[in-house]
Amino acid sequence: MQSPDDLYDIYDDSVPPGLVMIHNLTGFLDAGAAGNTVVNHLLSSLESDLVVSFDIDSLYDYRARRPRMTFLTDHYGQIDLPELSVTMLRDQTGQPFLLMHGPEPDFGWQRFAAAVEEVVTEFDVQLVVGMHAVPWPAPHTRPIGVTAHSADSSLLAGRAPWVGDLEVPGHMTGLLEITLDAAGHRAMGFVAHVPHYLSGAEHPASSVALLENVISQTGLALPLDSLREAARKSDLEIDAQVRTSDDNLEAVRMLEVQYDAMLANRAPEASPFTDADLASGDDIAAQVEHFLAQRDAHGSD
Repeated sequence: MQSPDDLYDIYDDSVPPGLVMIHNLTGFLDAGAAGNTVVNHLLSSLESDLVVSFDIDSLYDYRARRPRMTFLTDHYGQIDLPELSVTMLRDQTGQPFLLMHGPEPDFGWQRFAAAVEEVVTEFDVQLVVGMHAVPWPAPHTRPIGVTAHSADSSLLAGRAPWVGDLEVPGHMTGLLEITLDAAGHRAMGFVAHVPHYLSGAEHPASSVALLENVISQTGLALPLDSLREAARKSDLEIDAQVRTSDDNLEAVRMLEVQYDAMLANRAPEASPFTDADLASGDDIAAQVEHFLAQRDAHGSD
């Protein structure tokens, strides 16, 4: 493996020690764009300075995820090239923290994970927190569930698990947590449960749930008001769409009954979901998802 040192440049070495690093990498495990919405919200709301830039050309597959480019009548204008970086921001009390954001690497996973570990060591980061989201068999009318995960059980105190043992596709967020834990760093993550009939578009309520958990875990004073307002408006729009059809009202009601029953039977040591539960949840949600897709299609005519 090539040296991870060559994979990044440090632009500001005056970062105070002991900061929190939050991260979200787009491209996988971001249902409802929940984590990416939090990143954009923080970058647009708080002061920020570039700290670390990663060599995106060594990590990104441009042909698999082609960046957007403009053509202006008779010439090419601009191209939106991807960036993968660490930014230092200050919360509403002036407390600095780090935010790593950009696309999940296509190449050099182990090298990138080693590079991030070097950055965490260099800046003496005291806690690394990932944010991502998955589709979940839940109705939009219930509070968004969030799974917390970490190899350090002290970081999960008071948080009951949602699922048991699973085999899932590998992803950089998980590899970072494994790599950092093996190196003796404190690392954890939060996964928002996005109603799976809404996972294909932005879902601000899931972003709010992620940010609330980050705030609770880190003590950072991060802005929430505008994100909560966006979630409120989005929920009203979804409710209005669903109410136009008795069939879909019934489908959501059935999903509510199923979800509430699973919550009632939830045990800290076991998953509340059985294979049968998931299958029926998929069937119910598929009806609502199909309806909302039709509504979107009609709205764009």
